[in-house]
Amino acid sequence: EKCGVDVIISDGELREMVIATVENVGKTSGRMLILPPDHTRLNSMAGRITEIVWETYSSMWTIDIMPALGTHAPMTDAELDLMFGSKIPKDRFLVHDWRNDVVTLGKAPSSLLQELSEGKLDYEVDIQVNKRLFAGYDLILSVGQVVPHEVVGMANYTKNIMVGVGGSDMINKSHFLGAVSNMEKIMGHADSPVRRLFNYGVDTFLKDVPLVYMLTVMAKDNETGKMAMRGFFA
Repeated sequence: EKCGVDVIISDGELREMVIATVENVGKTSGRMLILPPDHTRLNSMAGRITEIVWETYSSMWTIDIMPALGTHAPMTDAELDLMFGSKIPKDRFLVHDWRNDVVTLGKAPSSLLQELSEGKLDYEVDIQVNKRLFAGYDLILSVGQVVPHEVVGMANYTKNIMVGVGGSDMINKSHFLGAVSNMEKIMGHADSPVRRLFNYGVDTFLKDVPLVYMLTVMAKDNETGKMAMRGFFA
């Protein structure tokens, strides 16, 4: 990790940290799945990170990329070029279909939802993710930006899995949990009832999936007027 309010992580430094993260997994080849956000999170630099992984590893690994759309529409070719550059072949991109391509792994029990919501809710939640996560990949990279978010407090980490490549039950019910938990109270907080629900889903049902997270923190640099990477965590 590298971080600081005045840090500006250069493209060269980012490349070194991305490569170090993949090397640290200890595998030299196989099948890799990358889960970046879509173009609505253009500032995240997840597109550049995906491009670095492709440039460095596509000769050794078979790489698929599935933007974590949640319920967003599939990305167009122009949006893919904007986010990821034009070097990655379009047939490497998969579309997450939150209605038809998810598998139900289990449930978050009503007792947990009662606890998280301080008694306001008592429904169960289906823990659903895209079936591709169980398609025999040797490494799954979840890439994205940690940024304040009105539903979960801070976006990314387990949200990228439970919502980004998740199904309707989790998406709908977690958003309602955020609403009853008082969005003004949870905005900007890493720990929240919704985060605990997402963590429960991943920690309980995805323990055997080879997931590695790459997370960025971005901020506008007042001197240059451009977005700067203030933090990289993996």
